[in-house]
Formats: sequence, structure tokens, C-alpha cells
Amino acid sequence: MTTLITPEELVRYMYQETSPEQTELIERALNEDWTLREKLEVLKASASSLDQNLVSPRMESVMNVLRYARETAVANV
Repeated sequence: MTTLITPEELVRYMYQETSPEQTELIERALNEDWTLREKLEVLKASASSLDQNLVSPRMESVMNVLRYARETAVANV
């Protein structure tokens, strides 16, 4: 019997936020369903890429935003 496991449940399982009963259910489903295992691997790869260093915006972009904020703040007063 195939149990429907949602991506949200897989994420909770991945971060060990499921109850013991839910963990057991998900693990049984993972043992039976290779597509579910593939989905879990994709989620793990995505989480891993989120942990990598983020690129900061260019200083020019930051300065443009700050200048725009100052100009619109003065115009709204």
C-alpha cells in the first residue's frame, strides 16, 4: 500500500521534526517508493545549496537603493 507523503512532510522528516509515528510511516514509504526517495534526495540537495555562502549585492546597487530611499523620504514629507 502506497502512503501519500507530501513534500512538506519530507522537509519536516529531513529536519527531524516529525513525530516517531510519522517518522516510521515516512521511512516505510521511502523503503517502498523509489520516486519518494528521489524527491527526498532533491530536497536534501536543495537544502545543502542553501547552506552555501550567499553573494552580496554590489555596493553600487546598495547605494542606489539608499539614495532612492532618501529622495522619496524627502519628497513624502
